[in-house]
Amino acid sequence: MEGERVLPIREKAKKDKKDTKPNPKVSKELKGNAPPKKEKDGNVPAPPTDPNSMFKEGFLAAVYQERADLPVFTRFPPEPNGYLHIGHSKAIAINFGFARFHGGQCYLRYDDTNPEAEEEKYFTAIQEMVHWLGFKPFDITYSSDNFDKLYELAEKLIQVDKAYVCHCTDAEVKLQRGGENHGPRYACSHRNRPVEESLSEFRAMRSGKYKPKEAFLRMKQNLEDGNPQMWDLTAYRILDATHHRTGNKWRVYPTYDFTHCLCDSFEKISHSLCTTEFILSRTSYDWLCDALEVFKPMQREYGRLKMTGTVLSKRKIGKLISEKVVRDWDDPRLYTLVALRRRGVPPGAILSFVNEVGVTTAVTNIQIVRFETSVRRYLELTVPRLMLILDPIPVIIEDLPDDYLEEIELPFSPKSPEMGTHIVPFTKTLYIDRTDFREVDSKDYFRLAPGKSVGLLKVPFPIRATTFTKDPETGLVTEVRAVYEKPEEGVTFKKPKAYIQWVALSASHNSPIKAEVRVFNPLFRSENPDAVEGGFMKDVNPNSQEIYSNAVIETGLEEIRRRAPWPEEAGEKDIGKKAGWETVRFQALRVAYFAMDKDSEGGSVVLNRIVSLKEDAGKGG
Repeated sequence: MEGERVLPIREKAKKDKKDTKPNPKVSKELKGNAPPKKEKDGNVPAPPTDPNSMFKEGFLAAVYQERADLPVFTRFPPEPNGYLHIGHSKAIAINFGFARFHGGQCYLRYDDTNPEAEEEKYFTAIQEMVHWLGFKPFDITYSSDNFDKLYELAEKLIQVDKAYVCHCTDAEVKLQRGGENHGPRYACSHRNRPVEESLSEFRAMRSGKYKPKEAFLRMKQNLEDGNPQMWDLTAYRILDATHHRTGNKWRVYPTYDFTHCLCDSFEKISHSLCTTEFILSRTSYDWLCDALEVFKPMQREYGRLKMTGTVLSKRKIGKLISEKVVRDWDDPRLYTLVALRRRGVPPGAILSFVNEVGVTTAVTNIQIVRFETSVRRYLELTVPRLMLILDPIPVIIEDLPDDYLEEIELPFSPKSPEMGTHIVPFTKTLYIDRTDFREVDSKDYFRLAPGKSVGLLKVPFPIRATTFTKDPETGLVTEVRAVYEKPEEGVTFKKPKAYIQWVALSASHNSPIKAEVRVFNPLFRSENPDAVEGGFMKDVNPNSQEIYSNAVIETGLEEIRRRAPWPEEAGEKDIGKKAGWETVRFQALRVAYFAMDKDSEGGSVVLNRIVSLKEDAGKGG
């Protein structure tokens, strides 16, 4: 406001910390341990957990010892047909982390053998997520790079009488494998056709003689083996599709069962680490490498990471998008990695979570609340604090002059002085949250009410409400009048029982900053949406998102934006001006942890709630 006069910071506020310290019963988030070691620019490192503990002992340590004599090469081999989700973070952390810990290298290899489902946007998004989590591939490769070599090996497999061309229907193949009733298995009628005939037919498949499903190349394995992965698996099939990299050169495409182990072999993968759903495939994996007499990597399987209370499948998320339940694949209520990034979850928090969960052969089913607890613990030590008012009502301090302005120094974190301080204005008019005022007082209520005093965080003296105004139509309080309870000289200062956050109105300080705040609750009402009668769409929580369109935040946000990312960890290290909006993270006192959303691009401030301040299963079920 015009004519404001700046007063010096009150010396009493500096020296009398006992009087101005927030009441721990009200502001439990201000209690904590000694700060961790300082990093550059005043930011604070991640929690002091050992990020390599899962490689030093247990399952992964034993896997390494099985083949400790070879240089370590691993690979992360996603199919580029969808966005990665939280479960993939475990695979990324294991494969890249295992190689890094043992002084080796990890490939990012796209398993692009199904042109019908692959899109360029998925290739880009996958690579971005790997880098975001802090890993740099030794090389980025594609299974399609090896199509010529794979085809040559397929012909070689026929020539050593380990493969044949089959013309059976899907139903016939199913019967050969025992059918639905698990009857006796028997060989396909084409299994013993002459080698030269299979070779000729395979070349005919390639040249276009057959349509899709009219011919397959099958491996001649062992029908007597109890493992279904040895029941003459398909090695090549015909697809009428244009490949994103090879165009229309090929009509025959290798299957995962044929491609995966051979690409591992080409890249001299020492430890092929995958989830336990592929444990039966280890037999066929080894069989094919032996049949072709090529280098044989060692496959070992760990339990995959699943999240309860949500859905991760591409088909189901696609339905949520098409039905406009969520905005897109990066909607912060989802558990795709792009959604978690947009929500503001730091990459270091995800790696810390994976490390906490550990690696065994058992499938890990994690509740959302456990994941959020891990993220909350990480944020507690790594982000600054600000005052944010979700639902503001103005308070006018009547006994202060119209031009009153005091500059108050606030720490970005009481736990971590290394984060520094910032200045906020304190004026005649300020905003408090609607939940911090009651029209009718009670003995068990310690915030603002008519005739009652309350402390303002870091302000030297409390305020006492005198009157308030209501909107006659809505019945909501629209303004509170108060007085500043500065004691007369010689009168003992009485410490208030509670302190609340506030944001002042000051034109000269561009305060407050207006914001739209999006509070996300669980997208589903139950732990197992798929088990709900009528399917997962019937379990959608109608209150999964709450929007506060008139929120206000203190001006310290500007410095936090300038100094982003918070924290400088994992893939967000040293990105400087390239830091995304989601790296502007902070704790809003007594509210939650927040990050800026990419919708802030237009100049407005849009905030996403990352997690609440304490474990909370969510609202509005």
